[in-house]
Amino acid sequence: MVKVEGLAGRVAVVTGAGRGIGLEIARALAANGARVAALDLLPPDDEAGILALETDVSDEDAVDAAFNRIEEELGSVSILVLNAGILPLVPLVETSTELWERTLSINLTGAFLSIRRAIPGMRVLGYGRVIGIGAAAGKSGGARSAAYAASKAGLMTLVKSVAAEYAREGITANVVAPALIDTALLGGARELAGRVPVGRLGTAAEVASLVAFLASSEAGYITGEVVDINGGTLID
Repeated sequence: MVKVEGLAGRVAVVTGAGRGIGLEIARALAANGARVAALDLLPPDDEAGILALETDVSDEDAVDAAFNRIEEELGSVSILVLNAGILPLVPLVETSTELWERTLSINLTGAFLSIRRAIPGMRVLGYGRVIGIGAAAGKSGGARSAAYAASKAGLMTLVKSVAAEYAREGITANVVAPALIDTALLGGARELAGRVPVGRLGTAAEVASLVAFLASSEAGYITGEVVDINGGTLID
């Protein structure tokens, strides 16, 4: 687990933290001394140092209620990691309007609602870290994943907008863009490891280490960036 400076005592919220990359990020932040809240429809069980809250990030009232409880129990939020998302693999012409709207409501609108709720407290603190979990598909598009790719492209631009608007108030905003990470979300595509230039799939722990660095005081001069972590599968 990476060790970084400036996380001890900070209050961090990680959305989509019930498993996989999100849970690993929550653990990494907690291991560095942050007071962590993990939001998910199925939040993690019995994680030391983590407040687990059942939350639908696409529901404005649910997001507001979760933040109210976090502020009451942990304090003002200064780190927000936007990981909640779904990845439907459907040809574009078979993508229903309902599936399109559901994907955007979770992957993009959920991020917007969380950011909008967190920013006022960060402004009062004069310190904030917003980190979106994007995707290589948000840059390059993807076959059978139009809704997902569009939502991630939107998320990445949303986070850049936060960076542009709030940098002078001590708030940085960056995106981590993974590809081919060995989690349940990847499903049966693990045979794709042979196509990765470094010769293997990435790990959730590697993504979490990068997020922990961007959340730390050591990354205060980095904002508005999309940082790839993909083993060389997308070099741009």
